[in-house]
Amino acid sequence: QVQLVESGGGLVQAGDSLRLSCAASGRTLSNYAMGWFRQAPGKEREFVAAVHRSIGMTYYADSVRGRFTISRDNAKNTVYLQMNSLQAEDTAVYYCGVGTVSIVAGRVPYWGKGTLVTVSS
Repeated sequence: QVQLVESGGGLVQAGDSLRLSCAASGRTLSNYAMGWFRQAPGKEREFVAAVHRSIGMTYYADSVRGRFTISRDNAKNTVYLQMNSLQAEDTAVYYCGVGTVSIVAGRVPYWGKGTLVTVSS
């Protein structure tokens, strides 16, 4: 099993920035990707961004490209999501997910419990 713990959520104003962190522990995975997903009230969970642990390739949803940046620290088994120019529509519970690069397509075997990001307009 893999345990994922997210942190960094909170209440911010539109235009502000926030950085989320997700630390992984437990079963050692190779050739995997870590990513962020979000679920707004009344909506389905959606892909936000992902990074391949070994090669560093990144993937972004169109809605966040240019505003959000995903990065990883392999030594700490941690992935970060730097969110800039936050908008009210970014309000959601943000979940960390780990798996193969297929997590981009929503195939996520391991999930964190989520952290709430609220953007006031």
